[in-house]
Amino acid sequence: MKTTPINYIELKSTDLKATKTFYSHAFGWSFTDYGDGYTAFTDSGVEGGFELTKESIVNGALIVLHHNDLKAIKEKVIDLGGTISLDIFSFPGGQRFHFLDTSGNELAIWCEE
Repeated sequence: MKTTPINYIELKSTDLKATKTFYSHAFGWSFTDYGDGYTAFTDSGVEGGFELTKESIVNGALIVLHHNDLKAIKEKVIDLGGTISLDIFSFPGGQRFHFLDTSGNELAIWCEE
């Protein structure tokens, strides 16, 4: 894979029902729920989702990149000075990890299982 494109945007929500109402009515987005704590959106130009949180939202956006070789890109991130903030874990549809770039921005990279 020559590039690692932005593939998904993850946001936080303190009330998923209100969030879905707002975005569907304001912008025409569609939603698919994955349990009580997560809803994915489409029809926005890029796919993404909202994760339920009880904490105050400071920086609610998580940019999610896609790469075909998760272990190789993780090593590259580390070699270039990135810090792993959440190691590789599985979720419905794949695996991912989170990292902090050299300025402290948190991003994630995922691949299919």
